[in-house]
Amino acid sequence: MESLLRSELGTALLEETGHSQGGCISHGKTYNTDAGRVFVKMNHRPEAMKMFLGEMASLEAILQTNTVKAPKPIKIIDLKEGGSALAMEYLDMGSLNRHSAKLGDQLGDLHLHNQKLGEKMMKEQNVVGKGGSQSGPQYVDQFGFHTATCCGYLAQVNDWQSDWVTFYTRQRLQTQLDMVEKEYGDREARELWSILQLKIPELFKDANIFPALLHGDLWGGNVAEDGSGPVIFDPASFYGHSEYELGIAGMFGGFSSTFYASYHEKIPKADGFSKRQKLYQLFHYLNHWNHFGSGYRGSSLNIMRNLVK
Repeated sequence: MESLLRSELGTALLEETGHSQGGCISHGKTYNTDAGRVFVKMNHRPEAMKMFLGEMASLEAILQTNTVKAPKPIKIIDLKEGGSALAMEYLDMGSLNRHSAKLGDQLGDLHLHNQKLGEKMMKEQNVVGKGGSQSGPQYVDQFGFHTATCCGYLAQVNDWQSDWVTFYTRQRLQTQLDMVEKEYGDREARELWSILQLKIPELFKDANIFPALLHGDLWGGNVAEDGSGPVIFDPASFYGHSEYELGIAGMFGGFSSTFYASYHEKIPKADGFSKRQKLYQLFHYLNHWNHFGSGYRGSSLNIMRNLVK
């Protein structure tokens, strides 16, 4: 393993620092190298290459916006014993605390970035002789992403769609419920979904939705801070409705009232926000059901029951 990392990273020095990190899906180690410290995240699943390609593309997209700090990806490495590794910049991070409000502010900037690119593009088109710049991020007018990303180890369907409700219903909820059906054949889930999918468009009545670049898996375990401010990591990005981001953020804690207050100064709550939050949390409960088993069945079905009332 160490000889492979030395070769792939082009370093003579490769020394473990003793800093390791393990999550539900992958585990990682920190190394001193000729170029400084790097963090190497490893996973031995067959899906690991797809996971890390999506994570690398997500980190690159977030970093291009210059709105919120994230680790710079370095390289994806095929592991001889199976699976893959993702080497990235090491950041000396601790729990999010002092910079909660700043994270809310910067996350709002991330979500507004694409909309502002669109506004800038429209202005430039109206100025004689002023053409759109091709350097840096380009405006995206649809929902999706240019590559698959994984929320956990399950791939998300990121095919481009012009309509958000269609994207979310078919490519997030339907995909998860298809997996539930295949694995569990859950009759109540099937019956509730047949009713709920007809009601979803009502929840977006009069909603004005712009494609926003999302982190995609923003729970408390994927945010931190270093000496310079907040950091986000382990993304599963795509262009979607900004409200989607706050779904999982509200499920497991880790975000203070100052975070939300700062975020909503940038992007105020729209009518119907609370019900749509439940709809967005449904994806994550279903995703947990498909990852970790039927312990998440009750939460998934409760949300569906409440939304079909």
